[in-house]
Amino acid sequence: METSLIILKPDAVQRGLMGQIIARFEQKGLRFVGMKFMMVPLEIAEKHYAEHKGKPFYDGLIQFVTSSPVLVLAIRGIDAVSVCRKLIGATNGRKAEPGTIRGDFGMSGGFNMIHGSDSPESAERELALWFDAAELVEYDRTIEKWVYDPSDL
Repeated sequence: METSLIILKPDAVQRGLMGQIIARFEQKGLRFVGMKFMMVPLEIAEKHYAEHKGKPFYDGLIQFVTSSPVLVLAIRGIDAVSVCRKLIGATNGRKAEPGTIRGDFGMSGGFNMIHGSDSPESAERELALWFDAAELVEYDRTIEKWVYDPSDL
């Protein structure tokens, strides 16, 4: 099993889309193992987006992500990182495929509602930044025998 970091950004929160977006992951069969509703501290925003420091959009991105609450999720499943990325869709909502979160709800490239880890390595780094180990909950779900074929496990 793999765990991905997902952040519902300020625009998703302000537009009242949290429930609909969460439902997409849950309906897919992914398991939530961590969840926080929070204002993003500047220090965490800067660490999370450190790879973009110096780029023209960096300051605006930091201002945006710290401007309103976000919902931070740790989502687990087989190939969770790539599955979540497919559910999220292309960065620009106008170019994202219908059926994806950004394709169905987005019209912007900058206000793109959601962040998802782009690799298992990024997920590990990002999860450690946003969650303490004790905040990730391990539990069994009986539904998983209906989500995954035994040969998947």
